[in-house]
Amino acid sequence: MARTNHLAIRPLNPTIGAVVSGVDVREYPSPTLVDDLRQALLTHQVLFFEQQDLTPAQQRDVAARFGDLHTHPLYPGDDAAPEIMVLDNHAGNPTDNDMWHTDVTFLESPAMGAMLYARVLPETGGDTLWSNMTAAYRALSTPMQTFLAGLSAVHDFVHAFPAEGLAGSAAGRERYEKARSEHPPVIHPVVRTHPETGEPGLFINSVFTSRIKGLRREESRILLEFLFQHIQKPEFCVRWSWRPGAMAFWDNRCTQHYAVNDYLPQRRLMTRATIVGDKPFYRATA
Repeated sequence: MARTNHLAIRPLNPTIGAVVSGVDVREYPSPTLVDDLRQALLTHQVLFFEQQDLTPAQQRDVAARFGDLHTHPLYPGDDAAPEIMVLDNHAGNPTDNDMWHTDVTFLESPAMGAMLYARVLPETGGDTLWSNMTAAYRALSTPMQTFLAGLSAVHDFVHAFPAEGLAGSAAGRERYEKARSEHPPVIHPVVRTHPETGEPGLFINSVFTSRIKGLRREESRILLEFLFQHIQKPEFCVRWSWRPGAMAFWDNRCTQHYAVNDYLPQRRLMTRATIVGDKPFYRATA
């Protein structure tokens, strides 16, 4: 177990994920603690905190120490803290996010990271998995890495949120149409350079990525299907079993995640703060 002046950090496997203890995230983090957590996030990509007790407003304030917050155009927010997205799934509101994805890549500047907090959990089930996109890229052959590094892909709000889908229907027609008009398709590199570590990683996902530019339709489909399967290898992943009061903080620039949909008709209530990031880029390394 690694230690800093403030934290005890226990890696969950050699590739991704660590449990952080010795911190109560309700307390206003000092600049030193924020820096320590940032460094731990760069090292482990997903940090887990247990036995926390957060109101939505406190969750918002903790997340805001790491950057400005994004408010989702479709999902409901908390009444007291609208930046906090409410994910309340049960028999009457089944989940629509049980696919591997990176958050809000339909934006020109997708999220830097997110904090997800467990409020109500099913008796069993409802785990979340994360996958390391840096490791997934490294595991590809050199010719494939070179080929992918020269490509860009379309990320499309409508690809993720069709008008007849659950999120769009729940938001209502007027709100949905407004969100769609404000979020036209965007172009991101297939391989993204992490702005802090300089490491390359895959930056496509099955929810938002609709096609690869410059390839024929069938070429794009087959290549994306290969990559979507590739990133799911257990060697790249960590699986987290939630307990009430646990929180995950992940680096959205180099991970994907998957919410396991195995608990209905039980209820799973989570809240998420999404931290604004920067525009993805690729820079070749020497």
